[in-house]
Amino acid sequence: MSTRKVTAREAAYKELRHRIVSLKLPPGSPLSENELAEHLSVSRTPVRESLILLAEEGLVQVFPQLGTFVSRVDTDKVADAQFVREAIEIASLKDAVAARTDDDIAALRENLARQSEPDLSMDDFFELDETFHQTLLSAGGHSAAWRSVESAKAHLDRARRLGLRDTRPIPELIAQHTAIADAVENADFDAAERAMRDHLRAVFDDVERIKEASPHLFSDSNERPTRRVISSW
Repeated sequence: MSTRKVTAREAAYKELRHRIVSLKLPPGSPLSENELAEHLSVSRTPVRESLILLAEEGLVQVFPQLGTFVSRVDTDKVADAQFVREAIEIASLKDAVAARTDDDIAALRENLARQSEPDLSMDDFFELDETFHQTLLSAGGHSAAWRSVESAKAHLDRARRLGLRDTRPIPELIAQHTAIADAVENADFDAAERAMRDHLRAVFDDVERIKEASPHLFSDSNERPTRRVISSW
C-alpha cells in the first residue's frame, strides 16, 4: 500500500503553524515570504499558500503597506477555545471516572512521573501535558474528541505556552494534574471536576499577568507592528 506524498504546501503549512503555536515565531513577528522560503527550502508559492491558510485561522495578519506578521494572541479566541475544551473534557471526565481501568491509571501515573523528570524542556512538558489530557479522554471512551479540542485551540495553546514560559511554574501544573489523576483513581467525580476546571481555567490568570507585563503580545495592544529580521529559527 503506497503512502501519499506530503506536498510542499502541506509541509510548509505544518512547520509554520508549529512554529507559531510553539512561540518559536512569537506574536508580532514579521513574516517575509523570501526568508521563510529560504528557511524551509521551498519556493515562495507554498509559503504564500500556507500564509493564506494561517491567516484564515487567525494566526497570521496582513497589514497593507507594512507587511505580514504573526498575529498577536486574541483573548476572545482564547476564551472560546477554553470553553470548548472544558465542555468536552468535563463531559468525558465523568465517563472516565466510571469506566477507568488499571491500565488507564497506570498510563496517567507514568505520564506524571515523566513530567517530573529533571531538566525537562518546555516543549517536552507541553507534549506530556497534551498526552495526559488525551489519556483522560481515552479513559472516558472519547479519544476521537481530541481532534475537536485540537482544532479550536491554537490561540489557547499560545497563551498556555506563554504561561509556562513566563508565569506558571511547572511543579504547580504537575500538582494540578496529580489532583485530577488522584480523583479519577478514587472514582470521585466531584473532586475530579473541581480539579479539572481549576486547571483549565488557570490560563485566564496567566493571560492577565502576561498582558500586564507584555501587552504587545496581545491583539488589543495599541502598538503598531514593525519590520524586524526573523531570528527565532
